[in-house]
Amino acid sequence: MIDKTTTVSKALENVTCGMSVMVGGFGVPGTPFLLINGLLGSGADRLILIKNEANEAGLGVSLLLEAGRVSRLITSHLGLNSLAIAMMNKKEIEVNFYPQGILAEKIRAGGAGLLAIVTDIGINTILRREENVVQLDGREGMIEPALRANIALIHAAKADRAGNLVYEKSARNFNPLMATAADLVIAEAEEIVETGEIPPDQVHTPGAFVDHVVPIGELLPEYGVLKHHVR
Repeated sequence: MIDKTTTVSKALENVTCGMSVMVGGFGVPGTPFLLINGLLGSGADRLILIKNEANEAGLGVSLLLEAGRVSRLITSHLGLNSLAIAMMNKKEIEVNFYPQGILAEKIRAGGAGLLAIVTDIGINTILRREENVVQLDGREGMIEPALRANIALIHAAKADRAGNLVYEKSARNFNPLMATAADLVIAEAEEIVETGEIPPDQVHTPGAFVDHVVPIGELLPEYGVLKHHVR
């Protein structure tokens, strides 16, 4: 039987400086704090970080920013993290902003094997880039390249040993998309069951997309609102 369970250090042993890393989550729900702490401990720097937001100062991916491990952040907003905003304004990190839906769609396209998407979102705003503007059926659209990463770190409520994943409530946000759009996918899970115990129609991310599964064990304080009963 396939068994993808492993430790944090083993799962992250191939992470090297300069890699691009997708991190699931929207605020606390769905953010893989255990794996983020492991990435922090790995010593890898000059990382290109892809996350919907930068968490709050002193929490989650903000720890990577504060430690100087991130060279570029691809995100949709920084409003909850004044420290990250200050770092951007001081040009200590490069930040690329995308509307949240466009960021999600770029990742989805990367997972689907597409080269790019075409959208008119932001076409008449400061997001407009003339070199990317095309005409389709009399309408203007912008070409947005698909987005993939070397590694994706995701959080699941439940996993089996083959890597099939189930997400809980709003933690099912960027995690399913990112699990399809990286070369190496590492999932942390609150509960790990034997392969076959998760009914197939309840699987949110099939194990074929997942390389490693790390048990969380006791939830860290950071997980706070995620203290739910996993079914």
